[in-house]
Amino acid sequence: MATPTERTDTGIANSYGEGEAANRMNALGIDIGGSSVKGAPVNTKTGKLLAERHRIATPRHLSPVMMARVVAEIAQHFQWRGLIGMGFPGVIQGPHIMTSANLHPGFIGCDAVKLFGKSTGCRVALINDAAAAALAEMRFGAGRGFKGKTLLLTLGTGVGTALAHGGVVTPCELGHLVWKGKSAEKFVAVSARDREELSWEVWGRRLGKYIRDLEALLWPERIIIGGGVSAKHHKFFPHVETRAKLVPAKLLNRAGIVGAALWAVHSR
Repeated sequence: MATPTERTDTGIANSYGEGEAANRMNALGIDIGGSSVKGAPVNTKTGKLLAERHRIATPRHLSPVMMARVVAEIAQHFQWRGLIGMGFPGVIQGPHIMTSANLHPGFIGCDAVKLFGKSTGCRVALINDAAAAALAEMRFGAGRGFKGKTLLLTLGTGVGTALAHGGVVTPCELGHLVWKGKSAEKFVAVSARDREELSWEVWGRRLGKYIRDLEALLWPERIIIGGGVSAKHHKFFPHVETRAKLVPAKLLNRAGIVGAALWAVHSR
């Protein structure tokens, strides 16, 4: 009996590519966020989604078991039996999730590779969500071909961060830098703008001050802003003052999906 990653005669090969060679370059990318889980099959050679992404809203903090069911539902939506890459908003060490600031505390210490592998019946690779977005942007997006120091911020329920230099991506947790006595993301995430009903200008100026503090520490040469809000960058970029060149993510909110898939293929 074929294992999930060996299936090439039906379903996966017919829907998302032709034969074994295509399957080796394809993976299902899943991006777990604070308010939804999104996924799509990806051709990791081109960075293109092979089907329209599937999104499931998660308005409340799901337990690990409940989240595993959502992840399984996404895999089933695509009838997926191959590699799965998963981005999670927390510190990742090997197969384990070490922090879960914006999701259920039950994820802390969880062996997520085992959990999601069991729920999907597939081989799973795990990566920090911002690091996944950075992988995608440095390979296919706003950082493509740039070898200087790049800081990527993903803005949403929280603030994800990653650094890249020479094309090598390193996950960070700068959204939890103590700022005004709390984690910085409590002030500069999109959720903070929504909660405080801030104008784009006020929020942009606040975001800019936070970024300038990061610049003083890291001296990036390019800053990429990702997350769903990057599609509206024209509304707040004029109010964000930075030393480094500020650019929106080219892959927008697809970056986490594409990067997670890249990680799955890279890690197999």
